[in-house]
Amino acid sequence: MDGEPKPTFLGLSESDKGPWDVVIIAVPFEMTTSWGEGTEHGPAAAIEASSQVELYDPLLKEELPCGLAFHTAKPWSSEAGTLREQLDSVRDYLIPWLNSDQFPIVLGGEHGILPPVVEALQNHPAIAGDLSKLTIVQVDAHADLRDSLNGERFSHGTAARRALDCGIGSLLQIGIRAYSLDEAKLAETDNRIETFYAQDLFSPSNGQTGWNSLIERINSLSGPVWLTFDIDGLDGQLVPDTGTPVPGGLTHWGAVEIIEGLFASSAEIIGADINEIAPGDDRLTQFNAALIATKILAAHIANRN
Repeated sequence: MDGEPKPTFLGLSESDKGPWDVVIIAVPFEMTTSWGEGTEHGPAAAIEASSQVELYDPLLKEELPCGLAFHTAKPWSSEAGTLREQLDSVRDYLIPWLNSDQFPIVLGGEHGILPPVVEALQNHPAIAGDLSKLTIVQVDAHADLRDSLNGERFSHGTAARRALDCGIGSLLQIGIRAYSLDEAKLAETDNRIETFYAQDLFSPSNGQTGWNSLIERINSLSGPVWLTFDIDGLDGQLVPDTGTPVPGGLTHWGAVEIIEGLFASSAEIIGADINEIAPGDDRLTQFNAALIATKILAAHIANRN
């Protein structure tokens, strides 16, 4: 209602005037979901749930916001009539936030937001118009490498493929366990794609071999990196209300280790999106999304100097 204070991430007090160090950006975009729906309500639900997340993280010497200026931006919205126009409006909305003046976390919304995120990043100083410099680290249950899904080329199931079409230099996929034959062939033949399948990471017969290889790869990253975290990359028990929960995924602590490793590497993590947040009555899915966002912020702050 008018006159009521707007919800803020982690329930923190915020100033409406910048400059800000961190910005939380809600993009409640949903046009191509193919099974469970509700991602348009995900960003608001995650922000609401974040008020119950503890402000202390062991990486930090004090509680969040650690003396930094946080800002929860006014959510994206658009009345555009077509899917492409909607995606273009997402890109245009994001451009002012993805310019390195503040650390951005984008909350979605379906994974179809990834291509406009990549397009908006062309203006980032670390990219300087050359997206071949960019590595996308994708945590996901699904490969999202289809050329089209249900006849649509800009679907949530084609997000990683369209990011490659934009010209990114490298795609590091983690936790993939639901994919088509065509996606498997593309991942094998396109030298920009490196996939750590969930079976190789978590199969009991592999012990720690697959996981240790992943952590070594993360530690070796360099250059600008964007983290795109589809919440269904977590095991389905942790996110039961996301559109397509899949068993056999990451534990909470696995996600923590990946995030901390990314920010401790030599790479420049220029931002992150957390997507496919479809809220449920038990609030578990949106709370886990808020936990992931908070861990990303803590790791960023811990390694920003």
